[in-house]
Amino acid sequence: MIRKHAAFAASLALGLASLASGAHADDAKKPMEKCYGVARAGQNDCAAGPGTSCAATSKKDYQGNAWVLVDKGTCTSIKTPNGHGSLEPQA
Repeated sequence: MIRKHAAFAASLALGLASLASGAHADDAKKPMEKCYGVARAGQNDCAAGPGTSCAATSKKDYQGNAWVLVDKGTCTSIKTPNGHGSLEPQA
């Protein structure tokens, strides 16, 4: 009886794991683009221009040369206190 419960629990866990990995696979297929000027300080994706090396190195909110990946086509609709997101680095 205990083996049946263990086998059921294992198969349930495996099924849930496969569902979760499928969701991540769908996310990986989404077209993404770099969006500049929308990241909060320290929340940028890689390389935010001079003085930064990679992810989480932007020094101020909405830094014009710091970018994050967003769903393609949504960048310029993201509004910040400094204006909208940009597909190109800003000064």
